[in-house]
Amino acid sequence: MKFIILFSCIYIGTYSTNAQSLKNLIKKATSIDSNIQQVSKGTNLLQQNDIAAGLKEALQIGTEKSVKNLSSIDGFFANAALKILMPPEAEKVELALRKIGLNKQVDEAILSMNRAAEDACKSAAPVFIDAIKHISFDDGIGILKGNDDAATTYLKNKTSNELTNQFKPTIEASLQKVGATKNWNTIITQYNRFSLKKINPDLTVYVTERALMGIFVQIAIEEKNIRKDPLARSTNLLKKVFGETVNK
Repeated sequence: MKFIILFSCIYIGTYSTNAQSLKNLIKKATSIDSNIQQVSKGTNLLQQNDIAAGLKEALQIGTEKSVKNLSSIDGFFANAALKILMPPEAEKVELALRKIGLNKQVDEAILSMNRAAEDACKSAAPVFIDAIKHISFDDGIGILKGNDDAATTYLKNKTSNELTNQFKPTIEASLQKVGATKNWNTIITQYNRFSLKKINPDLTVYVTERALMGIFVQIAIEEKNIRKDPLARSTNLLKKVFGETVNK
């Protein structure tokens, strides 16, 4: 009987010890799993923050460089791809006027249009910066995984209306300042004297449209450079975010 009681005590003690050990093991395992999840969440959060910050940094660098280039003297005028020429409706006007010796007036009008676009671009940076600040994480992921001009397309959709409203008065004032409107009126008046088909396109609207087109073309070029050319990634964050994206 004593043997049975002694065995029972030993068994109960052993069971209690094993149960406590098992309980401790489960507790440790739960703690480890919790730590792993926290590390994983921290890593994901870091990755998300990196992606958002990297994308915004890329856009800021790209837009600042584009604005600086195009708003400088000859930013449009000396750029063969973006130079603003006579409106399509006035191409025949240009040819006709050059034939009758009005090359100087035509050249002055073209130069004035490009100078107006260069003036307008100086005010574009704050509009882009505001749009960049409001890019959501989901938008950022879509842009990062999108086409070579995905960021440019996003900015174009978000800023075109505001930039148009901001550019127009600047361009109109610039055209007036450098005498473009006067030159344009002279050209059109001369043309209309010899043509049965009279034209009078809105010069301010035309130059505004071309200025906007030029700035987004330039931003698209900068975006593609950052995506494709490692040397264009001027910061460690850009190298990390866009390098990992390209390699995936």
